[in-house]
Amino acid sequence: MENDYDKEVVTVEILAKAIQNGLSRPRRRLSFDEAKMTAMHVLNFFGFGERIIDNMLEPEDRDTFYMLEDLDLLETEREETTLWDGREWRIHYWVLNKEKISEMAKGKIEKRVEEVESEEDVYSELPDEIWAR
Repeated sequence: MENDYDKEVVTVEILAKAIQNGLSRPRRRLSFDEAKMTAMHVLNFFGFGERIIDNMLEPEDRDTFYMLEDLDLLETEREETTLWDGREWRIHYWVLNKEKISEMAKGKIEKRVEEVESEEDVYSELPDEIWAR
């Protein structure tokens, strides 16, 4: 029987599991319902496609997309074209990183996430005198 994570289609459940695994921290585990809400919101933009144009996003939506880009679940692409008057025009796109989504949904999270957590802990260990001018 084929595993759902091996299919080419990114479902809400698969993306939600990848988001849950990517955003959970040792002290707080992101609930599946929270991750599912984010996955549904993001996939509503994509519909049945794998790529969307950036200018359809509102700033709040773009923030969510940047967060998922930091987890490597989304990637950006751009095209450049020359307009009839000689100006360059850039079109920015968001693309689902299906391979990474599948990996993270299966729980294969890179050490990069652990490294970021340890970097955050560095500041909590500094004494208060460090911050005084």
